Amino acid sequence: MTNRLIRMGLQIPSFTYPGVAPEDLFERICELAVTGEQHGFDSVFVMDHFYQLPGIGAPSENMFEAYGLLSALAARTSTVRLGCMVGGMTYRNPAYLAKLVTGVDVISKGRAIWAIGAGWFQLEHDSYGFEFGTFADRFEKLEEGLQIVKSMFVNDTTDFDGKWFTVKGAMNNPRPIQPGGPSVLIGGSGERKTLRMVAQYADACNVFGDAARVRHLMGVLDEHCARLGRDPGEICRTRLATLVVGPTMEEAQTKLTSRLGGAKVEDLPADMQGMIKSMFIVGDPDTVGEKVQELLDAGLDGLVCNLAVAGSADEVAISGDALARVLG
Repeated sequence: MTNRLIRMGLQIPSFTYPGVAPEDLFERICELAVTGEQHGFDSVFVMDHFYQLPGIGAPSENMFEAYGLLSALAARTSTVRLGCMVGGMTYRNPAYLAKLVTGVDVISKGRAIWAIGAGWFQLEHDSYGFEFGTFADRFEKLEEGLQIVKSMFVNDTTDFDGKWFTVKGAMNNPRPIQPGGPSVLIGGSGERKTLRMVAQYADACNVFGDAARVRHLMGVLDEHCARLGRDPGEICRTRLATLVVGPTMEEAQTKLTSRLGGAKVEDLPADMQGMIKSMFIVGDPDTVGEKVQELLDAGLDGLVCNLAVAGSADEVAISGDALARVLG
C-alpha cells in the first residue's frame, strides 16, 4: 500500500505582505491556512528559519519561529496536518525539539508532522550563535537527533550518549496523540546520506528536481530500502515546488514575471533559468495538471507547493482548486 501522508501540501514561506500591519499579520497567516484547508490542501508547512532566505526576500524581512507559529495554527485549523518544510536539527537540542513537536501534536489533536533536515543556512547560525560545523557534522547531528526524538515519541524515558547529544532519563509528557508519534519526514536529495536515513528512519521524504531527477532519486531510495529490508511503499514521497497558476498560460506567465521582479525567464542567467525550470510549475490549470502528473508518474505520491503571490488567500484557493483536479 502506498503511503499517502501528504497528497497536497501548502508551504507558507513568506510573512511580509504589502499593506498588512504587524498586529494583523497572524490573522492573515491564519486566513491562508484555513483557505488552504477549504480548497483541498491536506497539510500546511512553514519554514524553520530565523531570517528570510535569499531568493525570497531580504534577511531582515519577517520570519516567525516555526513551532510557535505551528502551535497557533493548530488552534485555528481543523483538518490539515502541520509541520516545517523542513526543520533544522542544528537549531535546537533534540530532546527539546521532541517536546515542541509533541506540543503541536497535542494542540492539533494528532495532526503534527515532524519534518527535519540537517540545516544549511550559515548566516543564521553565525548570527544566533548556533554551531554550524562541517557538512559531515550536521549529518551526524541529524542522525543522532532522529534516534532521540523518535525514542521520546514512544518511550517513558530516553537515554542517549552520542558524539553530539546526550540525554539522561528524558521524559516527554503529555505524550503525542498519534500512536507511535508524529510521522517523520526527512527533507533533501542527497543520495548517500539523506535517502539512506529516509529508508532507515522516516515515513516520508521531500526532494527537489524535475521529473527525470525525481525518478532517479526514487530509484536510489528504493535501493536503500531493499538493502535495509524496508518496504518502499511505507514511505510517502513528495517534492517541493513553486506553483504559478492562472486562468490562461499568458496570465500565469505574467504572474511569474512579477514574481521575478519584472524579469522574463529567458533574460535571466542560465543557472537561474535552470533553477526556475526545476522548481517552478507554471501554467493554466490543464498545463499544471499535466506537469504534476509527470511528477507522479516519476514516483511521487504528492506535492508540497508554495505560491508565487505571497499572502494572497485568493491565490491559495486558485492553486488548491487546480491541484485538486489531479491530486484530489
